[in-house]
Amino acid sequence: MILTDDDVCAASAAMVVAAAREALLQAGRGELIAPPRARAELGSVDYVFTVGGLPDGTSGFRAYRAGHPAGDQLVAVWNASGQLTGLVVGDELGARRTGALGAVAVDLLARPEADTAGVVGTGRQAWAQLWALTAVRELRQVRVYSPDQQHRRDFAARAREELGLMVWPSEDAASAVCDAGIVILATRSTTPVIDVTDIAVGAHVTTVGPKFADRHEMPSGLVAAAALVTCDSPAQAAAYPEPFFTGSTPLVSLADVLLGTSNGRRHSDDITVHCSVGLAGSEVLLAQRLLTQKRDEDGPLTSTPR
Repeated sequence: MILTDDDVCAASAAMVVAAAREALLQAGRGELIAPPRARAELGSVDYVFTVGGLPDGTSGFRAYRAGHPAGDQLVAVWNASGQLTGLVVGDELGARRTGALGAVAVDLLARPEADTAGVVGTGRQAWAQLWALTAVRELRQVRVYSPDQQHRRDFAARAREELGLMVWPSEDAASAVCDAGIVILATRSTTPVIDVTDIAVGAHVTTVGPKFADRHEMPSGLVAAAALVTCDSPAQAAAYPEPFFTGSTPLVSLADVLLGTSNGRRHSDDITVHCSVGLAGSEVLLAQRLLTQKRDEDGPLTSTPR
């Protein structure tokens, strides 16, 4: 069975977030085998692989070309008997899995009453974060910023139409995140796109873009100001060939917060930060659920041609 972006986009945000939550639970219990990603260098073209093994014996990998644009991604899933059960081809599974992990972070760390969001970035990752966020929060207002005026207008219009949200384009990043209880940074910028003073007391911030010591979209001062800094895969952050931008600040596993073995937000005024790196194996679990859902709907002999 082969699934495409259309099949992935047909899945509800609630279903995808539930899969991300389960992947984190399995990781926290030591049931999900999720080694850091591997990179194969082929001269002008490099490939990145992430692999995962689930408790029921399902296993698989995700492969994609490094760089921008990276091109289509491939997720392959095998069952416990070693049979290839299906493929997922396209860009959406990786992005929506990442968005869903971010939504779990918001659900765990943002103040319960937080109902305003500021989004910096208007690409696929920014959209996936906002889309998944609708599964865990009822948002009263969203503000979005991109350096490209038309991009932020288009993003706002799409969110109003597809998600039913009150979304407004902002003229700069500071006004987008000002007073927002939930902040999403999803850019390719290698320099901070906001200042520490732009973040409201008690806000939660998720950073999806570059996070290395010499290039990062979030100001490092925000890490120092945060009461808690989490990561969906601290092992992945430690395995990068370049130092992570958080320096000596410990990265708390989001899975441990979900399981209650590590503290989450303690005070309403706390600033919390989540560093999204992509928990390996979570895409295999999501692909397995999408393939099972499609098979239940269409029968075992049908497939979706690309």
